[in-house]
Amino acid sequence: MGPPILLIGGTTASGKSALALRLAEAAGAWIVNADAQQLYRHLPRLTAQPSAADLRTVPHRLYGILPPETATSVALWLDRLEPVLKEARAHGTPLILVGGTGLYLKALLHGLAPVPPIPAAVRERLRGLPLPAPELHRLLAAKDPIMAARLHPTDRQRILRALEVVEATGRSLASFQQEPHRRLPLAGPVRGIALLPDRSLLHARIQARLERMLEEGVIEEVAALWRLRPDLRDLPIARVHGLLPLLDRLEGRISLEQAKERILIQTRQYAKRQSTFFRHKLPELRPVRAFGDEPPPSLVDSLLRALGR
Repeated sequence: MGPPILLIGGTTASGKSALALRLAEAAGAWIVNADAQQLYRHLPRLTAQPSAADLRTVPHRLYGILPPETATSVALWLDRLEPVLKEARAHGTPLILVGGTGLYLKALLHGLAPVPPIPAAVRERLRGLPLPAPELHRLLAAKDPIMAARLHPTDRQRILRALEVVEATGRSLASFQQEPHRRLPLAGPVRGIALLPDRSLLHARIQARLERMLEEGVIEEVAALWRLRPDLRDLPIARVHGLLPLLDRLEGRISLEQAKERILIQTRQYAKRQSTFFRHKLPELRPVRAFGDEPPPSLVDSLLRALGR
């Protein structure tokens, strides 16, 4: 049997990285990124990546590895994760996979349907449609009634995913889901938690984190990338939360206060979607109401035992 693997999911600003660092130091583990936005380089502050001091403390993998023109995907993450799993197994090193992209952790546990890559032009066209979710659902019903019957009319993200698959391949996503899934071999025992703290407390932390990011120069960080890539708005990295409002601020379209308010709304909505996903789509990850940088000692002890320490 290989070394243990611990999964730490949960909402943004819930302290996942702090908990992972504490456990990795104590257990001699590597920390592996499972967050789509933290795959990108150039925006470490805006995407709340580990600090330089954190990176020196314990080995980290899959942070800041993608250029801004590369689109993230579950398949890409699995491709990059596979050699990390092999390396850790060869060294007998426990792993802590931490991040808020629930789809990544779900694919690790349950496998990934063999859907071909979706052309960027198809994805951008569909995601740029100025239609509310119910109208997108009606469009899906005309093209793929099987998937439309499975999806709630307000589930915009999953509706768009089903639309882009049927438009790009001519097949229903349901047909791909029935085929054998790609699964990475997990040689060691796997345990996981999802940090899902109280919403009102989480909102306060989201706001405090934004203020800290601004103090630490996140606007300058975005400005530097904008100078490097004047086409920033058209790149996949533009989907990073907060980037477009800050770019609007740099272009003089909105005030700093307006940019902050847009970022807060966007981040709170994202946290709500994350909480729903982890609660309903990943029951294997035990929900924990505590914050990761203030965990109960009993939780830390149990997670260290899971890591073999």
